Amino acid sequence: MKPSATLRLPRVAIVGRPNVGKSTLANRMCGSRVAIVEPTAGVTRDRIAIVTRLDTEQGSRWFEVVDTGGIGIVDRDDLGPLVEQQIQAAISSARVILWVVDVRDGITALDLEVARRLRGQKIPVILVANKAEGARFQWDVSEFHKLGFHDGPYAISAQNGEGLDPLYERIVELIPDAPESEEAPVEAPVMKLAVVGQRNAGKSTLINAFAEEERMIVSEVPGTTRDSVDVVFDRGDKTFVAIDTAGIRKKKSHEDAIDFYSDARSHKAIRRADVVILLFDVTKKLSGIDKQLARYVVDHHKPVILGANKWDLVKDLTPEDFRAYIDDNLPALEFAPISFLSAKEKKGVDGTLRLASDLFEQSKTRVSTAELNRVLTKALESRSPSAGGHAVRVRYATQAETSPPTFVLFVNDKKHFNKDYIRYLQNRLREDLPFKEIPVRIVLRDKDSREEESS
Repeated sequence: MKPSATLRLPRVAIVGRPNVGKSTLANRMCGSRVAIVEPTAGVTRDRIAIVTRLDTEQGSRWFEVVDTGGIGIVDRDDLGPLVEQQIQAAISSARVILWVVDVRDGITALDLEVARRLRGQKIPVILVANKAEGARFQWDVSEFHKLGFHDGPYAISAQNGEGLDPLYERIVELIPDAPESEEAPVEAPVMKLAVVGQRNAGKSTLINAFAEEERMIVSEVPGTTRDSVDVVFDRGDKTFVAIDTAGIRKKKSHEDAIDFYSDARSHKAIRRADVVILLFDVTKKLSGIDKQLARYVVDHHKPVILGANKWDLVKDLTPEDFRAYIDDNLPALEFAPISFLSAKEKKGVDGTLRLASDLFEQSKTRVSTAELNRVLTKALESRSPSAGGHAVRVRYATQAETSPPTFVLFVNDKKHFNKDYIRYLQNRLREDLPFKEIPVRIVLRDKDSREEESS
């Protein structure tokens, strides 16, 4: 397998005990809110990797910054050992470690434990004293010299952006071969693939199967993944991004702000994905959450695979039975293909990725205006809109966009085209044009149109 360009970027791992501001620093370094920041210990569990550019007096350099969970975390779901495994994986692949401490708390017993673990590392460790806003805490920074790390402490405020320039300069000094360029020196992904679903449907297991490494924590505890995490992986000479998401919960079941932000990130993942895998645990019945996610996918016109996960665990259900069950419960996704798989056993995983690629190609297809109008003419002849005796005409149609395929219909009076008739036209376009398994969008325009109306 060809290593991706992203994986060749030098990695900078951010480590430390819980709640010292690691995710805030990661967000500051990449210039956006990638990692959830919330004043609760243990918010970050998985490794979150962010490709970022640091601008210094020596020039701009590209790195992959890796945010990690808190070392020594006492996790409310007893996932501490799994978090520790992810931290160790981040450290073992890093070129530089940023060890973050909290100036306001001073040196804690857990800081001493982190120091003990890092002291034997053969790669550079930079000590970063966070939350040192203004001159007030400058005297407290010197206390951290007692930890015995000669590189630092660098006094910063990740929240306010203070003191970062010297830190960035030091990172570049330690990694002089970091790439220089205006654009990110990474191979653009062929496709962004979001995996969404209920808690414990197997999303992280599927992401690990795609990546062929343990990038995400997998546990029987529902809600293990808190954030949306981009995982870059290769198949042959192509680079993909799989977006693992937190399991969606009913709003009334939200325990804290973490659940709120997790749900928001999951919906954002759907919006920025090229293809969505709506993953089901086939040993359980479809829920209101599944139907809510299906509606969200349909409303945003995303190509979607219905992932029937844990298929190896069902004995009395045929693929035809499951198709009928899905069509009864999610009629708006009758066109969407089903992939029967077992992420844990790695069965059907490659086939699911190939199917996603097929849908992605369908979504990028463009048809000629002549072919489009031919299909629409036949559809109108077969079934005209109910217009109460009024003559209803489609004067002209054209494909305006791809991803999703969007068709503008210029009509004499769009109020005669109701939702049922629009669905009929969409189905005919899928049947007669190369869009059989993806959503198509229809926009109506008439002489009174001031802006587009879509379905």
